[in-house]
Amino acid sequence: MEKLAELARLVEGGGVAVLSGAGLSTESGIPDYRGPKSVPRTPMTYQTFTGDPAARRRYWARSHLGWRTIARAAPNAGHHAVARLQEQGLLSGVVTQNVDGLHQAAGASDVVELHGNLDRVVCLTCGDALSREELESRLTQANPGFDAQVAALNPDGDVELPDERVAGFHIADCQTCHGGMLKPDVVFFGETVPADRVRTCFQLVENARLLLVLGSSLTVMSGRRFVLRASKLGIPVAIVNQGPTRGDSYAALTVDAPLGVALPELARLTGARRIAGTANTTPPR
Repeated sequence: MEKLAELARLVEGGGVAVLSGAGLSTESGIPDYRGPKSVPRTPMTYQTFTGDPAARRRYWARSHLGWRTIARAAPNAGHHAVARLQEQGLLSGVVTQNVDGLHQAAGASDVVELHGNLDRVVCLTCGDALSREELESRLTQANPGFDAQVAALNPDGDVELPDERVAGFHIADCQTCHGGMLKPDVVFFGETVPADRVRTCFQLVENARLLLVLGSSLTVMSGRRFVLRASKLGIPVAIVNQGPTRGDSYAALTVDAPLGVALPELARLTGARRIAGTANTTPPR
């Protein structure tokens, strides 16, 4: 509670840029790669997806089943708390490494999806885009009777399936250019985040009073670079996560707690102090 009160004092001055990671969505039933309950697994890479037809078929077969769980996932208390902080006028922007759309489902606006969104599909040949719902309808028609009991969802949004179940799965191609390779509109491992999106994220961080990291281990540079930039510019960094992160040494404050518990309390504290007129507006530099 003491650390959350300290965090509330940092946040309540406003101008807070949020960087969220997979740990924010685990309480919605979507696993992460590096959290305390994660199971080690090699993710799909861009090079494997585009270069290996068998791997691509395996991905789409498994993702076809796993997508149902992603589509049904609902924002948890942590997502709603971020939306409340935004409603309080405390956030200057939200950057998420997640691809589940749960920030927006909770009511947050102007969210920058650093790694894209599983709800969209793009053609790597012609660039045409379609909704995941439309693709799922086509995959269902092309694979009547394809079903399996989903025991556990993987962080990629797919599930584990034996090879014999994958062998007969029919994937869908682009209907605009007739044969183009379809890919979920997410950044796979080994793929580069679009430069304009990265610039937007850096601008949000550089113009912030505080960078608040939520549910990210900051293991990969894709997210950690924003912590490094904030630190270089003298912008304070606060981290709320379960377990240590690779950004802890740069943080002015770390809170080790479940986000579904910590963030609602943070929103309550900042809201209460603003109503009482005791909010601190001094930049936490």
